Amino acid sequence: MRESVLERHFVREVKLRGGLAIKLASNIMAGIPDRLVILPIGRVVFVELKTDKGRTSPIQKHVHTMLLDRGCDVQVLYGRTQVDEWLEMI
Repeated sequence: MRESVLERHFVREVKLRGGLAIKLASNIMAGIPDRLVILPIGRVVFVELKTDKGRTSPIQKHVHTMLLDRGCDVQVLYGRTQVDEWLEMI
């Protein structure tokens, strides 16, 4: 599954659960996760979406660590199965 298809599925499913999945542009900051998810319960999550065979780049790993060190919730989801499993938990 292409990452663009995975992303459309993710956004649609987050919206169905009453959340927002805001696209973050890489020109804001190199390595920033793909989506800022805001859930109705006030939970905010940075989500990086990857295909089953996708890999995080060194700059993405660095930014994820910076966010985690500041208490942010960062999720890296690989493929449709992990996306759907995560969506079931929110």
